[in-house]
Amino acid sequence: MNVLLVGGDAALLEGLAQSFAALGYAPQVAATLHEAREAGSAAPPLLAVVERALAGKASADALAIPLAPGGALVLYHATVDSWTAIAPTMQRSVMADLTLPLERNRLIALAQHVSERVRATGRSNRRTPPEQEAF
Repeated sequence: MNVLLVGGDAALLEGLAQSFAALGYAPQVAATLHEAREAGSAAPPLLAVVERALAGKASADALAIPLAPGGALVLYHATVDSWTAIAPTMQRSVMADLTLPLERNRLIALAQHVSERVRATGRSNRRTPPEQEAF
């Protein structure tokens, strides 16, 4: 399962990417929302973790990140002091708003929950055999 990490703090995102990789996820890191949309188009992530400040400046771009069926959008901020106002549409669209790195375990638990939810609802990619020609 893909996880897309979007933001400007390279050290924080690298640490999160290593944590997700250790659990078997395929993390991707993007510095901008434009890069995130391109990465999401190539391989839609199950979970998109976006810096709150980026989402506050361009909520339409953050909402345009393609997600896998059953996927979720999560926002993060470094401290309460960096709290940025976001549009009501964005508030309704996010699964969680976390303070990272303090809530790293909660983020991992959310990713696992979303993975289980996708499997339980049957939204994961189904591998069906190719159709055989009739003779």
